[in-house]
Amino acid sequence: MKATKGEKIFYATNYVVLGLIALTCILPFIHIVALSLSDRSSVDSGHVFFWPVGLQFTAYKIFFIASPAFNAFKNSIIITLVGVVLSLLGTILAAYPLSRSYLIGRRYLVLAMVFTMLFSGGLIPTYLVIKNMHLIDSYWALWLSGFISTYNMLLMRSYFENIPYEVQEAARIDGCNDTSLLIRIILPLSLPMLATLALFYGIGFWNSFMNVLMYINKSDMQNLTVIVQAMLQQNDLLNSPSLNNEEQAAVATEMVKAVGVVVMVVPMLVVYPFLQKYFVKGVMLGSVKG
Repeated sequence: MKATKGEKIFYATNYVVLGLIALTCILPFIHIVALSLSDRSSVDSGHVFFWPVGLQFTAYKIFFIASPAFNAFKNSIIITLVGVVLSLLGTILAAYPLSRSYLIGRRYLVLAMVFTMLFSGGLIPTYLVIKNMHLIDSYWALWLSGFISTYNMLLMRSYFENIPYEVQEAARIDGCNDTSLLIRIILPLSLPMLATLALFYGIGFWNSFMNVLMYINKSDMQNLTVIVQAMLQQNDLLNSPSLNNEEQAAVATEMVKAVGVVVMVVPMLVVYPFLQKYFVKGVMLGSVKG
């Protein structure tokens, strides 16, 4: 069916508006990348906009030498990978029983979990619980405090409920119990939702900031988010004894700060394309029960 003139105008307007919104999100990051790759004279003179001037990687070298960024990067990877695995495991174990119609009292269990989305214990009680469990300066404080997202659990439960009953019944006839049904049938059919929730949890753990500030006091255990934030607040990042005068003269503090932002963002940008094909499908099928 041929689009009318009004529809063409509407679509064109949508594309223009969405394009402008996309540019407001992309251009600042492109500018930061350009700053991190340019030479100091171009940055100081304000000649760097959206393309590196005098391409160099000295700022990246200094970023990992003059700050604890390398160790923080390693900590962020550990926190994220372990946190995603634990949270996915907990979400699956919570969502699967609640997706079974024969579970006694499942409606009240779901309501109890939804209640936690509306009301929480609060910052101070949560801190006291973590402290009394002797989890201060332990990554378990981060993993347990963000163990299961109720919203993600509800998405997973809805996805499980959308899996055709006939497939599950056929598996039961072949002798599958609940454990075998979950591992052999349900989870392989739920890869889009698993990838989607892995992305949700991964972004959450990678960007952990307040929890790390509250529960992790040891500097060598802090993640990249906290280190980069501390660097952005410092006026001078180049007074490291490991740097020679030539390296200090070649890089401005603002360039090193730009590198911190780039290093913080790029890993998620690298992972997202591999999960993107599952993302929309997982959210749509998990959010609406057929």
